[in-house]
Amino acid sequence: MEKQKKAYIYAGIAVLFWSTSASAFKISLRHMDVLSLLFYASMTSTAAFFVYLLFSKKLNLLKDLRRRDYLHSALFGSLNPFLYYAVLLKAYSILPAQEAQPLNFIWPLTLVLLSIPLLKQRIGPKDVIATIISFVGVLVISTRGDVLGFKFTDTVGVSLATGSSVIWALFWIYNVRDRRDEVVRLFLNFAFGSAVTFASMLLLANVRLPDISGILGAVYVGLFEMGITFLLWLKALKLSKTTAHVTNLIYLVPFLSLVLISVAVGEKILPSTIVGLVFIVGGILLQRLRGRKFS
Repeated sequence: MEKQKKAYIYAGIAVLFWSTSASAFKISLRHMDVLSLLFYASMTSTAAFFVYLLFSKKLNLLKDLRRRDYLHSALFGSLNPFLYYAVLLKAYSILPAQEAQPLNFIWPLTLVLLSIPLLKQRIGPKDVIATIISFVGVLVISTRGDVLGFKFTDTVGVSLATGSSVIWALFWIYNVRDRRDEVVRLFLNFAFGSAVTFASMLLLANVRLPDISGILGAVYVGLFEMGITFLLWLKALKLSKTTAHVTNLIYLVPFLSLVLISVAVGEKILPSTIVGLVFIVGGILLQRLRGRKFS
């Protein structure tokens, strides 16, 4: 089988797994609190990355790292998975999954906007229009279609869901110059993130063993939102002729997620969610076309 076909297969499996994340978050949060879910999920991811490093004979790369590399991982691990998923999961605990998922999906535009002051990048009229289009989608979803009334369904939940996109964008901006092996970085980030999460649980006197349903949910999230799926996605990017060949598949995630949210979580999908999501994804796709000429 040629490399590009393999790339599409790996990317397609990753997209399917990520499409289940919103439902898995919502169902798991029925059985455990935010920090407990984050801790057990991130520990599962850490174990998955360790096993991968072991079988790919890359554990020796850890010995070559300097103290500064470990300090960077401690910082990045505090940002992601700890802060990012703590904020995102809290949003899921407040909002319906059909609202939290697309509101978090604005991170590509957030990445562009933050690149202006942090990376000194310039944006053109098309980027401004794309941002406005996606912002309209955010308003449609967060007001459930009552845009003129400008009354959010839950201000805190909306702020957390959209705010999580800022954390994710900051993580990738500051992570872009890190030249270490991708899986080594992920392993250390999640190891440190798990430690920070456990420390937070101790401070909040929140350490408790969840029931079996909660454990199974956390393991699923750890493997198929954070762990194995990242490995599949990295494999797809390496095999693909260009990243664009597979990265466009990521825009299927929020739409597939709505189907699963309806079936698995039992939420009735509102027309405003679909309309808002179309605006959000449309704005992101328009932004990705910057610099290209329309034929």
